[in-house]
Amino acid sequence: MSATAAAKPGASAPSSHAGPAMATAEVLIEALPFLREFWGKTIVVKYGGNAMTDPALAESFADDIVLLHSVGIRVVVVHGGGPQIGDLLNRLGIQSEFKDGLRVTDADTLDVARMVLVGKVNRDIVASINTHGPLAVGLSGEDGGLIEANRRDPALGFVGDVANINPAIVESLLAQHLIPVVSTIGADLSGQSYNINADTVAGALAGALGATKVIYLTDIAGLLRDINDPSSLIAETTPAEIAQLIADGVLSGGMIPKVDACLEAISAGVPAAHMLDGRVPHVVLLELFTKAGVGTMITSEVSS
Repeated sequence: MSATAAAKPGASAPSSHAGPAMATAEVLIEALPFLREFWGKTIVVKYGGNAMTDPALAESFADDIVLLHSVGIRVVVVHGGGPQIGDLLNRLGIQSEFKDGLRVTDADTLDVARMVLVGKVNRDIVASINTHGPLAVGLSGEDGGLIEANRRDPALGFVGDVANINPAIVESLLAQHLIPVVSTIGADLSGQSYNINADTVAGALAGALGATKVIYLTDIAGLLRDINDPSSLIAETTPAEIAQLIADGVLSGGMIPKVDACLEAISAGVPAAHMLDGRVPHVVLLELFTKAGVGTMITSEVSS
């Protein structure tokens, strides 16, 4: 007897879409407790690397940010733009000089950095998010005294460190259910502008806002016990364990600055800092709304 003949009278055949629809339902059910947990909470996302320069990944990122906003998360985007600054300097014939991995920033270079970060990169991110509706507002750290800076080293010129965060303007935008997008040009009390590392700003701003999480999008999968073995990803760790990994030589080189940014965020009072591979589409959603997670989470204490 055929399956059709065996069916009860009046019963419809199973839809060919039932399988995909069921898979979608299961994903939503898995996400539900996380949606409840993060509703009304503040999350700061530091945006950079390939995720920023690849158009498809940039679109994916905007989709993720709008979804977070739509499910009641107070989301703040902080961005850098080192490669874009370097590109424009080259086009203008301005030679870059680096000391200890940092670009020496004279007055002309600072002008270029402000143009790129505030006038180009920030506007592009805002426009990408706002294709979904009038949601995002661009800010410079100079706006409303958001980022008070001081000079890092006279030999580096106008490269600054965060002296203080005044989050009032960001809080005001969040209260209006908007998405602040922050470029990391700050100013000292005399009004002098400085270019500041975006990783550092993200952690400091997350601390000042009382954020639940700060997420760093990078060009690596996360912290690896063996740099040549992707399966050695460290899913969760603590500052104490990281110190031991550094002492043992497991973490070294270019991974140290990324780790330092996470540790600074934890020390600023943020409960959790995440390092995610920004080259993976929708990686923010995968980390926040699935049980497994996809990157490295650093907390003051490993959860049980």
